[in-house]
Amino acid sequence: MIVLLPVHQPGEGLPTLVAELRAAAPDLTMVVVDDGSSGRGPAEALRAARELGCTVLRHRRNLGKGVALRTGFRYVLRTWPGQDVVCADADGQHRTEDIVRVARRVRETGRMVLGVRRFTGRVPLRSRVGNEVTRLLFRAVTGCPVRDTQTGLRGHPAAQLDWLLTVPGDRFDYEMAVLLAATRTGDRIEQTPVATRYVANNASSHFGSVVDSARVYRPLLLFAISARSSSGPTADEACPVEACPVADATAPERVRPADSPVGSR
Repeated sequence: MIVLLPVHQPGEGLPTLVAELRAAAPDLTMVVVDDGSSGRGPAEALRAARELGCTVLRHRRNLGKGVALRTGFRYVLRTWPGQDVVCADADGQHRTEDIVRVARRVRETGRMVLGVRRFTGRVPLRSRVGNEVTRLLFRAVTGCPVRDTQTGLRGHPAAQLDWLLTVPGDRFDYEMAVLLAATRTGDRIEQTPVATRYVANNASSHFGSVVDSARVYRPLLLFAISARSSSGPTADEACPVEACPVADATAPERVRPADSPVGSR
C-alpha cells in the first residue's frame, strides 16, 4: 500500500504525520509530491520526510494539486505496479488512524474509498457552508449521495491508477472531476466516516475561496449540461455510491530516496 501526500509549502505537520504513519503501519510506503514549494521551512520539512524514509518528488514550480496527484500516480505505476494508493493531505486535517483505516478498506474491497467528514464541532464557517453547498449540488447533478465531495482522504485500488491519469483537472477541480467520472464509469465508491479536524481555523489551506470554488463548480456545470443531452441511464440508476458504514470514526518496504524534478504531465 502506498500513501501519497501532495504538498505545497509544507510545515512541521508533514514530518509529524510521516513519523506517526511509520509507527502505526511500518509496511506503508510513502510518496511526497512537492508542488513547487520554496523557502527554508518547507525545505526542512521535506528533508525531514526524506530522512524518515519517504520518496520525495518535486515540481520546480507550482502546477496544482491535480497535477501533483497524477505525478504521484504515474510514479507509483512505474515503481510499484499493482499497489493500491491512499491520498491524504499533510496539513493536519487527517488523523493517522483514519488514513490507515481507509487503506485497509481499499485492500478489503478493491474499490475507491472516500474518508468523509461529519462536519460536527468546531468547523470553520466557510468550510461547513462550502462543503454543504457542494454536496447538495453534486447530488442534484448526479443523483449520488456523496457526503464529502471535497475530502482529500481517498483510497484508490491499483486497477484505477491508469484511469486516474486520464481524468482532467490540474488544481482542486481534479478531485471533483474524479468523482464525476466515477459516476459515468459506474466504478463503485465506498464512504467511511473520519474525524473532522481543522488546525488553526484551517489557516494552512491553499484553497482560494472564489477562484478555486469556480474551478470546482465548473466540472459540475459541464457534467449537468452533458447529462441533459445524454440518452443513457438516469443518475439514480447509474449512481455507484455505497451507503456509509454505520460505525463512526475511531480509532515495510524501504523506499529509495529521490528528489527529482517532475514534469507537468
